[in-house]
Amino acid sequence: MQINRKTKKLAIGGIHIGGGAPLTVQSMTNTNTGDIEATTSQINHLSEAGCDIVRVAVPNESAAKAIHAIKRHAAVPIVADIHFDYRLALISMENGADKIRLNPGNIGGMDRVRAVASMAKERRIPIRIGVNGGSLDREILAKHGSATPEALVESALKHVKMLEACGFYDITLSLKASNVPTMISAYRLMSEKTNYPLHLGVTEAGTYESGVIKSAVGIGTLLSEGIGDTIRVSLTDDPVREVTAGIEILRALGLRGGGVTLICCPTCGRCGINIIPIARETDMRTKGLTKNIKVAVMGCEVNGPGEAADADIGIAGGNGCGLLFKKGKVVRKVKESEIVAALMFEIENM
Repeated sequence: MQINRKTKKLAIGGIHIGGGAPLTVQSMTNTNTGDIEATTSQINHLSEAGCDIVRVAVPNESAAKAIHAIKRHAAVPIVADIHFDYRLALISMENGADKIRLNPGNIGGMDRVRAVASMAKERRIPIRIGVNGGSLDREILAKHGSATPEALVESALKHVKMLEACGFYDITLSLKASNVPTMISAYRLMSEKTNYPLHLGVTEAGTYESGVIKSAVGIGTLLSEGIGDTIRVSLTDDPVREVTAGIEILRALGLRGGGVTLICCPTCGRCGINIIPIARETDMRTKGLTKNIKVAVMGCEVNGPGEAADADIGIAGGNGCGLLFKKGKVVRKVKESEIVAALMFEIENM
C-alpha cells in the first residue's frame, strides 16, 4: 500500500512528515514534564518501542524550560503541547522544541499569534493545529448544532487562516473525535480542502481493549484510502502500548516493515495441542525482534504447512506434538511442551 494523497513535507527535528515520507508513530508522555529524569526516561522507553515523535505537556514555565535539558537526552523529536498561554510556546521554542501543538484562536489575539508564528518561522518549527469536539468555539458549535465533521473542519481552517495571515505555512492538522465515523468523515473532508499533513487519531479512545479497536478502525480506514501522514493511538494506558498498537496498525496495512509477523489459526475442535498459550507465549517472546519474518502457529494439519506455506517458519499441531516447518516443508517433530522453545531456537538462528 502506498500513500497517494499529496501533502506538504515538513521537518520535525530529523523526522519528516508528509510529502511521501514514511508514516510516523507518535505518543505523549504522562509524566510531569518538569521532572526531567522521569520524562526523559519515558521518552526513551517510547523511542525503544518504535515511537518516532513524542509530545510533552507544557502547562507552565517550568515545563517549557525543562525542554532544554530533555532535548539533550531524548532520542526523538519533541513536541510542546500548549494551551492558551502563547508565552509558553515562545519559551518552549527558545528551549529547543521541535514542534508546537497550539490552536491560534485560543491564545488571545493576532498580536500573540504573530509573535508565535514569527519565532516558529524563524526557527523552522512546525505548528500542529488540533481540534476536537471540546475545542470548538461557541459560534461554530451553534452553527452546526454539534461537533459534526463539518464543524471540526471549519474550526481547523479558521485556525489555519490565522497562521497563514502571518505568512506561516508549516502546519499539520488533526481533527480528532471520540466517535469513529465522525473522525473518519472529518479527515476525509479536510483531505479534500488542504494539502497540509494530517495527524490521525481517535481522541479519548478509552482503555487498551476498546481503544485499540476504535483506533484501528478509524486510523486504518483512512490510511487504506491514502489519507494521513502521522498517527497517534490515544489510550488510557502506558504510552508504550500506544506505540506498539500504532506500529501494528501500520504493519497490518503494509505501511511499516520489520519485526516478526505472527499468524495464528483461530482454533477449533481439530486442534491437537493447546494452541492459545503457545500462541501467546510466542507473541510475547517475538515482540521487539527486528527480523523481518513471518511466524505461523497453527493448530492442526488442515491449516498447518498448507495454508501457512508462505510463513518463514511455523508449527502445526498434532496429537500432543507439533510439526515444525519452514516455507511449507516439515523439518522435524517436537513435543508439545517444547514447541515454543523449538520455534525460538529456529527464529534466533535464522
